[in-house]
Amino acid sequence: MKLIFTAFTALALAPTCSAADTPAPAKPIPVITPGKVIIPFEKMRRPWGELISLDLATRTGKFRSESNDEIVSFTVMPYAELLHHATLGDLQDFKVGERAIFRLHVNEKEEWVWLTYIQDEMNMMNGHKEYFYVDQIDTAGGKLTCTWANFDKSFVREKNVVIETDKDTRFWKAGQPAKFSDIQAGDKLRTKTHGVGKGKTRVAWEVFLDDESLLKFQAEQKAVHAKRVLEEGAPGYVDASAGNQVTLTLFNEGEEQIKRLKQGTTVRVAPAGVDRKPTAAPVTGKVVTVGKNGRQAQVMLALDVSAEKFQPPGIARLWVAEK
Repeated sequence: MKLIFTAFTALALAPTCSAADTPAPAKPIPVITPGKVIIPFEKMRRPWGELISLDLATRTGKFRSESNDEIVSFTVMPYAELLHHATLGDLQDFKVGERAIFRLHVNEKEEWVWLTYIQDEMNMMNGHKEYFYVDQIDTAGGKLTCTWANFDKSFVREKNVVIETDKDTRFWKAGQPAKFSDIQAGDKLRTKTHGVGKGKTRVAWEVFLDDESLLKFQAEQKAVHAKRVLEEGAPGYVDASAGNQVTLTLFNEGEEQIKRLKQGTTVRVAPAGVDRKPTAAPVTGKVVTVGKNGRQAQVMLALDVSAEKFQPPGIARLWVAEK
């Protein structure tokens, strides 16, 4: 019998393809948008660099990338996390020369300029539970050669890391001043270091011989930041404005104010400029609703006056009114 090969036969013999075999369309990468808290994790760079300059009025700056000595300009997003002394801070906490990780994203011209965090060396090592383990000590030169690894050395990030010290280096043990001579081979350290204008050279400003000393610095920074937020207000974006109602997304750095908010709480709120400082006198109002918006808080307010001064995608500062 002859086999009559038809288009129908060919289709029947062809391998089947299920919906699961069909490649899913590529998920669009979020784009940084004024007035929105967006961090495009799918497209970012996180180079180590040495801070060169900061302009607090425009919230812009420059750093030198340690990998190639390139000078990189950046603009700090209003909601950027500025992690200093292993906790939250603000731009004024960082010193020129400081070594840190700078998280960058592209603008509409594909330029890597938008910055969504500066993570200082203390924060990175504390968060990852990593240390510099002392292998060699050059007492005459004031240098330490270390292995950079996690708490149990099951992960080694880098070997032969040289940490230099000088007359301005401070050493800490049990939360108290110590000396270079207190360091022994096998000790595990954490540091805050600065660059020297080229390459990956580390010169220590602070050397922590134990966790207690680092945590003391962290606690001091937490107190500084909490006081600042209570005085300067919690920063956030204006989401919506109509009549006397305004809705804000408050950035997570304002937790000292945010945790005091509940329905009916009396607040003061003011519009703010690029530098996040108020551009008009605060007005009073009450909290209508408060909830979460990702890692941020979202609050709706009923003001005692018109909300016309608060327009998206502007910035605002909020204070809980003292009783």
